[in-house]
Amino acid sequence: MIKGLIFDLDGVITDTAEYHYLAWKSLAEKLDIEIDREFNEQLKGISRMESLDLILKHGNKEKDYTKEEKQKLAAQKNEEYQQYIEKITHDDLLPGIEALLKEVQERNLKMALASASKNGPKIIRQLEIEDLFKGTVVDPASLNAGKPDPEIFLKGAELLGLDPTECIGLEDAEAGIEAINAAGMFSVGVGSETAMQKANYFVKETKQLKLKDILKQAEK
Repeated sequence: MIKGLIFDLDGVITDTAEYHYLAWKSLAEKLDIEIDREFNEQLKGISRMESLDLILKHGNKEKDYTKEEKQKLAAQKNEEYQQYIEKITHDDLLPGIEALLKEVQERNLKMALASASKNGPKIIRQLEIEDLFKGTVVDPASLNAGKPDPEIFLKGAELLGLDPTECIGLEDAEAGIEAINAAGMFSVGVGSETAMQKANYFVKETKQLKLKDILKQAEK
């Protein structure tokens, strides 16, 4: 019996991926490293420090910076990203998401947010949906491991007071789908068939996410 849904943020509820890309690209250029949109796909769903490590490795500079210097670089990227997300409003909810959240609420199903982004609380506040996730936003700083480790989704289930088997996880990144599956939850993916091949159920776009279809698939 499904009692809760655990949502990723970027690419599922809203799309801040472009802002992350612009901020990372800007930082990479300052370090004389070239990254493009194709490379950026590897950064989706993982933490800020993991993303920075991948960029430095890509530029053969992974040994050029101390841990403290890397933390400063990550903070620099986040400052630029913060400037971008100041512009986010309720209108930036992805197509179909407002209706889906409403359906979940009407069915009295619980909701949690499982995003690797430390800016999650700020973004849902600007999207005007923070009331739906009171006390159920996983703090990524409290985690020992990032996606594809299941910890973030297990923590989400814990915040909802549910067993993982009673939850559905929604993601748009391959690492996220792997995390949901490893947590023992039913996984719903948003994206291409290739990227979402490990998902239990997937749609190409958020506007295709319908609660009745998701529940039907999960309860088969």
